[in-house]
Amino acid sequence: MSKTFISMTDQLYAYTADNWLRESNELRLLREETAQLEMSAMQISPDQGQFMAFLVKMMDARKILEVGTFTGYSTLVMAQASHNDTNIICCDLSEEWTSMAKRYWALAGLDHKIDLRLAPAIKTLNSLLKTEAGRFDFAFIDADKANYDAYFEACLALIRPGGMVAIDNVFWGGSVVDQSCQDADTIAIRSLNTKLRDDERIDLSIVPIGDGLTLARKR
Repeated sequence: MSKTFISMTDQLYAYTADNWLRESNELRLLREETAQLEMSAMQISPDQGQFMAFLVKMMDARKILEVGTFTGYSTLVMAQASHNDTNIICCDLSEEWTSMAKRYWALAGLDHKIDLRLAPAIKTLNSLLKTEAGRFDFAFIDADKANYDAYFEACLALIRPGGMVAIDNVFWGGSVVDQSCQDADTIAIRSLNTKLRDDERIDLSIVPIGDGLTLARKR
């Protein structure tokens, strides 16, 4: 099988940012403040954010689910890209990190779209499944990797036919192809990647952006 991905050098990435990147002032400020945190690598890249905004607009998404919010960059991307009556439910555990997110959501005047639920994500998802199954348009998973399969199954049940689940970090820094890496997170991502390849419930694609982004469209 021939290679189809061009290597993204620093020079080519800079060219991409110069020629394609559109980032609001609020997003830029949030990204720059997040960069000062020890865990800043958890934030998605601005080019990935722009791609997700494109998906949200293309799908005309009105009900969005986010599993893993961190400082809220991806949430703000989707809030800026969506209609004024869009509802985004965010699942996270950290009051500290999401307090930064809430500041920027308010700064952008978009906090009315966002429903932050601080609890174990699977608990929030299971609660939503009782009343909201099949009602969401788009879901983004970017949380603890060991529970990715459970998050995917819940999100797949929560989105409508034709809806999409986007899953971040599916390359896991290259660890998925390093057989010396046998930690729980790497094993979980490998297992989900293989499972989705053969899953007849979805249409599947992989976008080599950031740390790898899987797109699963519900049939």
